[in-house]
Amino acid sequence: MAADLAGVLPIVPTPFRDDGAPDEEDLRAVVEFIIASGADGLVFPGVASEFDTLAPDERVHLTRLVAEAIGGRKPFVVGASAASEAEAVGYARLARELGAAAVMAMNPPALAKDPMAVEGFYRALAATGVTVMLQNAPAPVGSALTMPFVATIVQRIPGVAYVKEEALPAGQRIGELLRLAPPGLRGVLGGAGGRYITDELARGACGTMPAAELTDLHAALWAVHVAGDRAAVRAMFNRMLPLLNFQAVFRMAMTKAVLAARGVIRHVHVRAAGPRLDAGDRAELAEMLAEVADLFARGRYPLRM
Repeated sequence: MAADLAGVLPIVPTPFRDDGAPDEEDLRAVVEFIIASGADGLVFPGVASEFDTLAPDERVHLTRLVAEAIGGRKPFVVGASAASEAEAVGYARLARELGAAAVMAMNPPALAKDPMAVEGFYRALAATGVTVMLQNAPAPVGSALTMPFVATIVQRIPGVAYVKEEALPAGQRIGELLRLAPPGLRGVLGGAGGRYITDELARGACGTMPAAELTDLHAALWAVHVAGDRAAVRAMFNRMLPLLNFQAVFRMAMTKAVLAARGVIRHVHVRAAGPRLDAGDRAELAEMLAEVADLFARGRYPLRM
């Protein structure tokens, strides 16, 4: 099974100025950082982009801006998750217009208990003519669809070709879906910030969709995976793990703090709800970053503390 979308495809965060408005200059800088760091593709907007805090006009404008900044250099996956099917279909049409490689979407949570409605949702996305990636996340954000049901959707709907699996245990679920091998499936990718990447890759995942601040480290891990060096995969993962655990708690606040420390963005404002870093957290983060500074120093974006 050859996957056209494979490797490291980070979620592009949405930088906001201190007044809460999107910062377009910072957004372009993040795109450049991700590409320079060796990513195999980019995704926007996703949960890590704070997509549910964006007004529809902001979301469309910023999606166009990301596509323009990428400029066809890497595959672009457009996020289409939304509160309603009509909204999601609109974003899928935008993805087709922009020449995106795929559109990624969770079904609206309101449909979670209605299998026919969930299938209808993905059928409507596929009808726009763009390749569809089914994003399967745990509640309350997602619906944690079962793997047999996901396989049924892939089998029944031409155009649903990829799955991003984030419900836990993700590795087991990825393995189950690959064993079911529904016709039309071209690849399964992991997410969840890359916290389970060693298990996911061992079970056959064709890539990962992590947050963006450690793109160069994820790209290095992917390279040794492709080379078949399992020991090097684990060694790289073990170097990253403290930061991945920290990111699981602070999410976008940590992503933006690291991108700022690396000189990529200027503003670290977060719209989404969730914990913010205090002085103690910032000190802890600085120590963890210092421990991997030798890895950062190899690229264009060394650590600047």
